[in-house]
Amino acid sequence: MSNTVKQAAEAARSRGNEMMGTAKNVKGDSVAVANDFLHTPFMRAALPFINGGISGMVATTVIQPVDMIKVRIQLAGEGKAGGPKPTPLSVTREILASGKALDLYTGLSAGLLRQAVYTTARLGFFDTFMGRLTSRAKEKGQSIGFAERATAGLAAGGLAAMVGNPADLALIRMQSDGLKPIAERKNYKSVIDALGSIAKSEGVGALWAGAAPTVVRAMALNFGQLAFFSEAKAQLKTRTNWSGNAITLSASAIAGFFASFFSLPFDFVKTRLQKQSRGPDGKLPYSGMADCFAKVAKQEGLMRFYRGFGTYYVRIAPHAMVTLIVADYLGFITR
Repeated sequence: MSNTVKQAAEAARSRGNEMMGTAKNVKGDSVAVANDFLHTPFMRAALPFINGGISGMVATTVIQPVDMIKVRIQLAGEGKAGGPKPTPLSVTREILASGKALDLYTGLSAGLLRQAVYTTARLGFFDTFMGRLTSRAKEKGQSIGFAERATAGLAAGGLAAMVGNPADLALIRMQSDGLKPIAERKNYKSVIDALGSIAKSEGVGALWAGAAPTVVRAMALNFGQLAFFSEAKAQLKTRTNWSGNAITLSASAIAGFFASFFSLPFDFVKTRLQKQSRGPDGKLPYSGMADCFAKVAKQEGLMRFYRGFGTYYVRIAPHAMVTLIVADYLGFITR
């Protein structure tokens, strides 16, 4: 009887080991298939764009309330030299006083669409350009310098901004809608509703309103963010013994500061141009980027362009950090 039990136990153990071995083989085969798929020419070309879009959308979801506050600060006191001087705290209090905390996430759908388009293209183009520049430099026995990183960042930002301008415009319109008198509000339900409403009432061309400062802002932002991130990372690797995570975090914080400094004036003008609507006389407050710069400088003072720098940095730096860290991680697990 005892021999029969032992034999049965050994047979069960043997079958269990066989099943575990089969499961491991299946898992191994699945990983191998996934790796093979990720290394196909199509996926190698597409991954920088996919990783860029995902990382940007994650960052936007985290930072959206700060972006909402930043836009409200930029639109306060328009056309007045003194004007109100809102603080991030006062703007937040005003939004919460309406009894709708979720208003801080107004325009999230537009923000996500913008990231899906803009950041996907921006980081995708940058990685693609950098890959080609690196290959060319290696063939010549050279290494990539700051000038090449800056060129790649400027080109990627400009191209991506043109593609993403409609979503950016919808985001500004949705975030500024609450500042209008109740009777004049559009009460957009979603980014699709906003885009459709703007195209119907103002024409399809209106979706590219503020495109000039948007492109220049994106180029300035990318110059500060991607070029300085790449450069800071390279410098920290050679000059410190920090861990990879510490280097990535520090480099992204440095990049966020320079991105904020270079791009804020253009972001300010972009917000004003994309928010504007025709008055009773049928005219727009600003005819274009240069006119907006001139009128704001004359009526409100030069420092108005840097109003809310702290809020803008708090919006840009963490967004840059989350985007670049997530993109770095996705690049690592899909390489």
